[in-house]
Amino acid sequence: MEDNGKTIPRHVAIILDGNGRYAKAHGLPRRLGHKAGCDNLETLVEDAADLGIEILTVYGFSTENWKRSDEEVGALMTLFRIYLKRLRKVAAAKNVKVTAIGEVSRFSADIREALAELEAATKDNTRMRFVIAINYGARDELTRAARRLAAQAAAGELDPASITEETIAGALDTADLPDPDLLIRTGGEQRLSNYLLWQSAYTEFYFTEVLWPDFHREQLEEAIEEYGRRNRRYGGR
Repeated sequence: MEDNGKTIPRHVAIILDGNGRYAKAHGLPRRLGHKAGCDNLETLVEDAADLGIEILTVYGFSTENWKRSDEEVGALMTLFRIYLKRLRKVAAAKNVKVTAIGEVSRFSADIREALAELEAATKDNTRMRFVIAINYGARDELTRAARRLAAQAAAGELDPASITEETIAGALDTADLPDPDLLIRTGGEQRLSNYLLWQSAYTEFYFTEVLWPDFHREQLEEAIEEYGRRNRRYGGR
């Protein structure tokens, strides 16, 4: 999509990296680094909607994040509870639909309930879709999809010989989403960290040294401008 001559990617995915290093650099405990990251995400959702991005998908909590200390995981769960309530106001103000991908059943009942209420309250919003990947890992997603397809085959509902790429894509958490056009990773690392592996086959990657709490509208616009300068080709065409 073009906006005032600028190519705007339809679907932007972001790996929000650098909260811990931000906290260390500012002499703060890690939990306050995560809080700064949540505060920034709240603002960036509004910015993304204003810029004309149709879908914004963020890596909120990975399947590997459970391996962190009990204290840090507990702090993140507290932030989820607060953020889900605040996000409802942002979604209403900016006409944003909020959904989640990942295996949410592992979260406590109150977090699952808050997420369900948020999704229900925003389901008819149309300006932008905001997708939160929580307890998400691409290998876990693919494993769950394979199990679903295997169960269908075992029940005689699916002929294994008929399985195509579209069949697999339709069994993923992102079945109703287009693949990301642009994937941004903040914090300087240059890897996918088990994020949207299937969906990113033809995605443009943008890596920046900027830590997530410092990644604002200006930095998002820079990433979009870089995306617009690239000669997009698919499948060798």
